[in-house]
Amino acid sequence: MSPKISSRPRSTSQPETKKPLRVLLLCAYFPPEIGTASHLFHELAVELVARGHTVTVVTGFPRYNVSAEVAARHRGIWRRECMDGIEVLRVWWPHFRRRSMIGRGMEHFFAAIAIGCRALGAGRHDVTLVYSPPLTLGITAWGLAKTGRGSFVLNVQDLFPQSAIDLGAMTSPHQIAFFRWLERSVYKRAACVTVHSEGNAERVKASAGAGTCVAVVPNWVDAQLLQPHPRDPQLLGASGPDGRFVVSFAGTMGFSQDLETIIRAASLLRQHDDILFLLVGDGVCKEDAQQLTEDLELSNITFLPMQPREKYPQVLATSDASLVTLKRAVRTPVVPSKLLSIMASGRPAIVAMSSAGDAPRLVEEARCGLSVPPEDPERMAEAIATLYSDRTLAAQLGDNGRSYARQHFSVQACAEVYERIFRAVMRGDPPTVAPGDAASPGH
Repeated sequence: MSPKISSRPRSTSQPETKKPLRVLLLCAYFPPEIGTASHLFHELAVELVARGHTVTVVTGFPRYNVSAEVAARHRGIWRRECMDGIEVLRVWWPHFRRRSMIGRGMEHFFAAIAIGCRALGAGRHDVTLVYSPPLTLGITAWGLAKTGRGSFVLNVQDLFPQSAIDLGAMTSPHQIAFFRWLERSVYKRAACVTVHSEGNAERVKASAGAGTCVAVVPNWVDAQLLQPHPRDPQLLGASGPDGRFVVSFAGTMGFSQDLETIIRAASLLRQHDDILFLLVGDGVCKEDAQQLTEDLELSNITFLPMQPREKYPQVLATSDASLVTLKRAVRTPVVPSKLLSIMASGRPAIVAMSSAGDAPRLVEEARCGLSVPPEDPERMAEAIATLYSDRTLAAQLGDNGRSYARQHFSVQACAEVYERIFRAVMRGDPPTVAPGDAASPGH
């Protein structure tokens, strides 16, 4: 997990390594959209530009976690923008209801086709970096590589189709067989597959088989944006915080996030008038969570809509502890980006996920919070009560997380690793870093 940079001496006899790169990024989401995918690739793109490279992003029109006003300003079939020195090429494709798994699957294929067509007009690039999901963008990058537009690196954030299988969203043997074939095919055709944890690397290598380069590059976090701040008294308006112990969940409220456990933990702690649960975000399961809150007649939960990126630090600053939750069925070893944000903000994390995953191991290594079993309201309530009763412990865990995040998850360190990966695949070589570095290759 430690993103330390290799100390291997760099040759001074190869001036081509100093040559600026032309990098193409393919992703379905990009700012002003709010979410992990958009923020990660935007931050990486900004850093690559700062390092002297030319970066082009091909993406869709903003529609996810944006206001109607913002969406209205970004309409059309295609559009070119300049954002922070990045060339952004947008393209339209059909969208479907997010509760429809079939519709979302179709949308992923439409996105791959549309982004591929738009990328054909983006000119030649040295290397392409793809954000997955959707996995179908790997097909797009493969097609671009076949037309002589450079090798591609696949950044896998969620292991699809395993994540859909775990949640019961994909049950057809024929569907599973097809997407497993697609997964293997895309992995094998990528010059390198990058993942954010060792557990994910093992899964990819098991799926792709021998001969596939897999490198671990931790997700990064903007430690300058996310810092310990004083509480924002305006964030909650009339509902607080007025000295209360605030427990927050911020992010996507989807099928896998297990909001029910949070709400039932709040019910168990309802006798503590000075504990407030702050649930910030949007998603397909938000209405169900609000309905359960009403059914249980809970007054210790406040819901807020998804906040703009510039306000997210205030959400964490207003929190005394922050939650990272996934359902028990999610067995892929994911490290949610919200955990890194919580750490960078100097707040203790309470992680409710499978103990076999990489996130609980990170919490233990960094000593930045408490881990409890998934879907266990009693254990979650106990962990919250522990931090509520011992503010010194809560502060120490938060400080530990901040220190660890600043040392290990800077975008500067991760961008340098990606530079090395890009140059290596351009030469047809595996990344020349050793196990334990920020990028650990495996074959």
